Amino acid sequence: MTSPRIAIAGAGIGGLTCARVLQLHGFDDVTVFERESSPEARQQGGTIDLHADSGQEAVRAAGLFEQWRALARFEGQEQRKLDHATAELVEHQPAEGDFRPEIDRGQLRGLLLGSLAPGTVAWGLGVESAKPGEVTFPDGSTSAFDLVIGADGAWSRVRAAVSPATPLYTGVMFVETRHDDEKALLGLTGGGTMVADAEGLMLWAQRNSGDHVRAYACLRAREDWRPSNAELLDLYADWHPSLQAFLAGELVHRPLYSLPVPHTWEHTPGVTLLGDAAHLQPPLGVGANLAMQDAADLALAIAEHGVRDGVRAYESVMLPRSVSCAEQTNPALLEMVGERPARV
Repeated sequence: MTSPRIAIAGAGIGGLTCARVLQLHGFDDVTVFERESSPEARQQGGTIDLHADSGQEAVRAAGLFEQWRALARFEGQEQRKLDHATAELVEHQPAEGDFRPEIDRGQLRGLLLGSLAPGTVAWGLGVESAKPGEVTFPDGSTSAFDLVIGADGAWSRVRAAVSPATPLYTGVMFVETRHDDEKALLGLTGGGTMVADAEGLMLWAQRNSGDHVRAYACLRAREDWRPSNAELLDLYADWHPSLQAFLAGELVHRPLYSLPVPHTWEHTPGVTLLGDAAHLQPPLGVGANLAMQDAADLALAIAEHGVRDGVRAYESVMLPRSVSCAEQTNPALLEMVGERPARV
């Protein structure tokens, strides 16, 4: 029997997981279309914690569990809360067990890429649009497939084939900074995640591999708010100087978006979605895990039931799961950051 032709839009961890599990089950006509020119075209973001009941199960399904464990940072499960005015430790959860160890997103993506058959990813060739069983490329050319999977993130081009929904601004802004080998900041961050908050302002810091720290000022703000370093520090003027130091350096402004809740669609043969394309939510530790769980579930359902019935079976589980999660994460984000500061 001829293997079905399957197109996956997006070479993020969700799309790559789906491709890997499909290939493990004998599907040899799978192509991942990625508009970026190469795996090194941009930084892949910070650290992600893979949960034992979702992300780790997807890694098992991909046959990469031991390789993942060799890269995972179990010490990254440590969580610290500091007083914003004194920088003193007020809450501490040490790293224990193995429920949600951390791994750099780039390391996980590299592990998945290395597991695929040569030529699986078509670099520099994104999907411009899609309809059931067909993709259109940026030059206007088209190609037919038995299944098109949209794993192309928040601003998915495939989503329109099943849903008119578009992401909405949550009202919350993250302003990111990055720091390398700064002992004082590493000491405050600890082995995993540090947080401090006061009066509508938050500061997150996460330790990545190689003594690298990514920090995030988190607050409600206008969607177009783009503060300078001086303006950002002015908001945090009554914070301890050692915490203010996290806000130094180049600023990367990240307004947060989510899809309307509930986001569902009528089953449409020949096309489906996974990850942020299906259920974009605030980054509260579940997005990557859901994407990988979606990817493994979809591939395993196709392996068991075939393309048509497998997609239907997958959506019957994925859609209610994602709606339930979004109903929690969207309110949790607004509750977490509190009221909008008066000067923003």
